[in-house]
This record gives sequence, structure tokens and C-alpha cells, in this order.
Amino acid sequence: MAKVIAEKVQEQAQVDSPKMVEIKHTRTMQDASGNDVEVVDYTETISVDEAISRTESRKSELETQLTECEAELADYIAIRDAE
Repeated sequence: MAKVIAEKVQEQAQVDSPKMVEIKHTRTMQDASGNDVEVVDYTETISVDEAISRTESRKSELETQLTECEAELADYIAIRDAE
């Protein structure tokens, strides 16, 4: 699944409100002819600050997973290379 991220343009009456982003969650599917097409699963609009917070949290989780993966890989390599 991919994301298309764009700034959400606000009307004049809402200029003082926080900046918003529109996130389109997409995926690739095949049409009847077998061609790949992008399909929008859903669209969400959130504040840019919330988007940043979510992404920083996700980044932290992924870094933790990467550290665990690297340790696991080191264990497997050590077993393979042991004599």
C-alpha cells in the first residue's frame, strides 16, 4: 500500500486553523486487460502536526524492529559460521 500526501488547501475563513494534509491510501491492482492501475482505498484529512507525530512514532517502531532483525540475523550467521 502506498500513500499520496498533499497539503489540504483551506478556505479563507479557516486561515487561522492549523495546516492540514490529505492522505490518499492507494494500492496497485490489475484491470480486466491485465494493466496495473492505482486504486484509492480511502482518503483521510488530518493536521500536519498529527501526521508528523504518527510518522515519528512509526519510525521509532520500525527502528526497533530493524534492531531486532539485525540481532536475529547476527545469531543465524554465527550459527552458520560456527565450526
